[in-house]
Amino acid sequence: ARENADRVTMKHFEQAIERVVGGLEKKSVVLSPEEKRTVAYHEAGHAICGWYFRWADPLLKVSIIPRGQGALGYAQYLPAGGDTYLMNVNQLMDRMAMTLGGRVSEELHFDTVTSGASDDFNKVTRLATAMVTKFGMSPKLRYIYYEEDPSQQLHKPFSEETARDIDLEVRRIVDEAYKQCHELLTAKKKEVGIVAEELLTKEVLSRDDMIRLLGPRPWPESSEFAKYFDGAHGQTIAPPEPTLPAEGTEGKDARE
Repeated sequence: ARENADRVTMKHFEQAIERVVGGLEKKSVVLSPEEKRTVAYHEAGHAICGWYFRWADPLLKVSIIPRGQGALGYAQYLPAGGDTYLMNVNQLMDRMAMTLGGRVSEELHFDTVTSGASDDFNKVTRLATAMVTKFGMSPKLRYIYYEEDPSQQLHKPFSEETARDIDLEVRRIVDEAYKQCHELLTAKKKEVGIVAEELLTKEVLSRDDMIRLLGPRPWPESSEFAKYFDGAHGQTIAPPEPTLPAEGTEGKDARE
């Protein structure tokens, strides 16, 4: 109705999905050239990680059009394993490394960094904490399930020594994900620049744009991903987050 169209096309479905995933376009948000460039390189960092990490969720679209409440850019992915119910360590590490791609890209391409990676850090910290305290993926803490009681914030259900071990293991995992991300984006610094500059020109890049700029993704695609592009699936979906402990309402990252 808003476009006075006489029929519904795939474009309208995609716009509806973008509205759900990223929120309404914020045409009133006017970024300075420096801010827009930072957003482009931030999102390009995520996109390059998603393109080259084997177990990362394949990229469908990346945008630097402001949307939602404070979201200056966003990306859409299709889960690498379709309806994934279990995730292994490699998949989780690639996901965390991809999530850090925005900040690492800023570090590599600018003299300073911005506050835009706040929500990325929250996601990575929560996922690494779950790996240590819930998923039994820490060689040091092994097969114990540690659960904090939100109603007893002053009294943890484990010793101070265990709390220190958890902190150290979480930091170790996050540091490994950062190193993995930094190594890739250093090696692919030119490609990050290519994607970022194209984003500055077009504002939205599709999977076809990424193939045109970078060549095919160097890993075999899942059958679900192939079905999507064969037209068997009529919707784009965002990757599911692994089940994590519930928490209160959080602010939205400036760039996801």
